[in-house]
Amino acid sequence: METARIDEVVGDFVSLRRRGTNLIGLCPFHKEKTPSFNVNTARNIFKCFGCGKVGDPARFIMEHEHYSFHEALLYLAKKYGIEVEERELSPEELTAQHERERMFNINSFARRYCSPTPSSDDEGKSVGLSYFRERGFRNAIIEKFQLGYCPANGHAFSDFAVKNGYSPELLLKVGLSTGNPQRYYDRYQGRVIFPIHNLTGKIIGFGGRILINDKTKAKYVNSPESEIYNKSQTLYGIYFAKNEIIRLDNCILVEGYADVISMHQAGIENVVASSGTSLTTEQIKMVKRYTQNVTLLYDGDSAGIHAALRGTNMILEEGMNVRVIVLPPDEDPDSFVRNNSIEVVTDYLKNNAKDFIGFKTNLLLKEANNDPIKKAAVIKDIVETISVIPDPIYRATYIKECSTLLQIPEQTLMNELNKMLRAKYRKSLGVKDEQFPDNNIVSPPQPVEPEQIKDSSFYQEQELVKILLAHGNESIEIEDTDDDGNPVIYSTSVASLIIDDLKNDGLCFNDKIHKRVFDIFDQALDTEQIPDASFFVSNEDNDIASMAASLLCSQYRLDNWERHKIFVKTEDDVLKKMVLSSLLRFKDKVIAERLSQVMKELKEATDPDVQITLIQKKKKLDDIRKIINQRLGIVIA
Repeated sequence: METARIDEVVGDFVSLRRRGTNLIGLCPFHKEKTPSFNVNTARNIFKCFGCGKVGDPARFIMEHEHYSFHEALLYLAKKYGIEVEERELSPEELTAQHERERMFNINSFARRYCSPTPSSDDEGKSVGLSYFRERGFRNAIIEKFQLGYCPANGHAFSDFAVKNGYSPELLLKVGLSTGNPQRYYDRYQGRVIFPIHNLTGKIIGFGGRILINDKTKAKYVNSPESEIYNKSQTLYGIYFAKNEIIRLDNCILVEGYADVISMHQAGIENVVASSGTSLTTEQIKMVKRYTQNVTLLYDGDSAGIHAALRGTNMILEEGMNVRVIVLPPDEDPDSFVRNNSIEVVTDYLKNNAKDFIGFKTNLLLKEANNDPIKKAAVIKDIVETISVIPDPIYRATYIKECSTLLQIPEQTLMNELNKMLRAKYRKSLGVKDEQFPDNNIVSPPQPVEPEQIKDSSFYQEQELVKILLAHGNESIEIEDTDDDGNPVIYSTSVASLIIDDLKNDGLCFNDKIHKRVFDIFDQALDTEQIPDASFFVSNEDNDIASMAASLLCSQYRLDNWERHKIFVKTEDDVLKKMVLSSLLRFKDKVIAERLSQVMKELKEATDPDVQITLIQKKKKLDDIRKIINQRLGIVIA
């Protein structure tokens, strides 16, 4: 990690220019016209003062490329030519790894064999290529998605693969063939094929479409589940769409292969399909890696409209935003794009996206047709959908909107919502309903709790934490007296001075993240292995890493005044004074809080003995605070 330089890593993605001791550029994580993205080469960290993103080189790659921590480390290792030492694999693990590679290789081999180029055989051109041309697919899009055609000869491909060293067992395992090792057939014979890619672009499976009207055969045939292909964890087109999804902060979800391909050809590339399956939690989480916003695009018929309703509760449950676009009657995404100009398509998508809750409410109300029983079922259905949304603010907003649409008092909907939320909570605890019965008391909606107000000593804590992070392992000289009262000067670390001083006074930090940093330094002092700033910036605890990077990266830096013969004192120049002053200010704030509590108790006390005790306590605190403020140079009346 020490090898990775923040300016080099960020510079691969962001144009940077120097400002003072820092580098600045336009933030890659949000739209801005004025640069607020700072790179601090001294601390090896970045921070955007616009959106708040902050971290070290690994964190930047994780945020920008949506990688896991492990993937980010592998990326940096490859960039700097560092060989990553992996643990030695067991024979079983080696066998499994080789098997996966063989499956990837044979899928790639199959794709090349089935490629319907103008130079391919007569059947490939007359059947496969002709079909794609009829669908309006240009050569560039055929090559991009690596579309193909498997000859109608029952085992032509399988025989060719065996001749090229691939075993029948492997062909059967990956699903390119059916039957048995002695008698096998091509799974996709006489079908156009749509390769399915994983996030890195490797082919993990295929979808095959029949080209003749034969009711005895399935219209589509897909690869079976295997070590490399899991349908529920796969989205068709995600490899080609992920960058555009990130750029537009939106993912359009359609149903079929052709829908994805046609929209890409039209220039709309943030599009994926669920590969002919019902939407799964794993697929939703894959989209969530790249955006929080999903737009469902479905056919204009009744089946398409109701398809838009399926699986959406799972999307909402993940805290994502869902919008719905229903195409005109008798249109699907593929035909709509082919029959209209890109301007018409773009305008339609822009002007017809509807909030999912509103869409569902209007649709179900229309179907209920003023039937009171059906309307009651609609209300329960809508509230059930709202109940899966994790954010209480969004829930409250939708309840208010639905109250207007359904013409039902807001309180009634809120009561039903609370009832459902309580039922789910009980279920999660394994508590039966009869053990915890509902009462019918109507309670007004609870106000949303505002963000908890920070303790009055928070900012003094923060200043001490900043000093610990930046200078914790540095040494300073402290003047003191020995047992005989003689002056002595001793050297100690900044971390030792702060931690020991606070512990001697029975003090600690109140903020939970500050407290975790305090504990890390406290434990480190026992081993005399005091961590430096990079330990916290690259910490696996995201809260600590984010806070550390934010505190260590200042928006304002002194320019190079030395060239003007102006010499400005830095933090290092006044480190001892800064440490002692910060300690005193923190203690002063703590004493002030205790004084406030004593005054409150004194005001409420009626027992004379209690009053005397509190008055004595107040005087003692006043005396301590007076001493502290004298040392700070503050006069208190």
